[in-house]
Amino acid sequence: MTPLATIIIAIAVLVVLAAVVLVTSARRSDVRGAGALSRETVKRDKSIKAESGAGPSGAAYESTEVATRSSELAKATEVAPVAWQAPDQDAVDVSRRQFFNRAAITLMTASIASFGVACIAFLWPRAGGGFGSKVNIGRLEDLVVQIRGDKGFVYKPEARTWLTAYPKDALPKARVTFASQGPVLAGMEAGVVALYQKCPHLGCRVPECKSSQWFECPCHGSQYDRVGEKKAGPAPRGMDRFGVTVTNGNVIVDTGTVFDGPAIGINTTGQEAEGPHCVGGGAKH
Repeated sequence: MTPLATIIIAIAVLVVLAAVVLVTSARRSDVRGAGALSRETVKRDKSIKAESGAGPSGAAYESTEVATRSSELAKATEVAPVAWQAPDQDAVDVSRRQFFNRAAITLMTASIASFGVACIAFLWPRAGGGFGSKVNIGRLEDLVVQIRGDKGFVYKPEARTWLTAYPKDALPKARVTFASQGPVLAGMEAGVVALYQKCPHLGCRVPECKSSQWFECPCHGSQYDRVGEKKAGPAPRGMDRFGVTVTNGNVIVDTGTVFDGPAIGINTTGQEAEGPHCVGGGAKH
């Protein structure tokens, strides 16, 4: 048997089955056609009409109502007129385009104002502590011990400051060189100097070099001695520094004011490299 013959036989069987289902459903249904009522419904309607036979038929009821209908017009109830109020022109004249334009301008203005306030708050020095204000970095005697234990360098991230010891035998030169920077000189006389972490060249963070005992910038090779005086590289001056005060034994670094580092050629301590350089040398940071 070919596939075509199989398909034809299957279609014929399906048609026969559909016809059988349709005939069976029609015989079992009480409905004789579309819109026809079942025998039970017709019987119920006849019993209801028999019980209420005293009432008029539909045509008789309609004729009775038409005969009793009056042609007189009923007088309407008088209502006091309401005073006219002019509409709000601002509300009437606002179109959809105007509404969206005003909403967009309002939202944009609020966004720019919020961004401006955030920028001002970010740039404004914080009076409550942290960088940009006076920062208490600890007891002087503890810091001196820490500097010696860390081989000459202590970093204070809250003040973005390198703290190093300033030798007493260099104070006579310092008093002459840094006479115009009183807060910086006060820290030197107390035995410490607070150096800003940024390189004066292009602002890179300058790390210490344990082997040479200098500060050496990895970005462009600027080198500074332990107290931030320039020794080599493209930097225009020595490392900038902060003013230092000692109050009740506590070292206070004023990060709100940055003092320019010493000019090129100034060497108050005479310190030379004490080992291999970290930038361009064999040692690593």
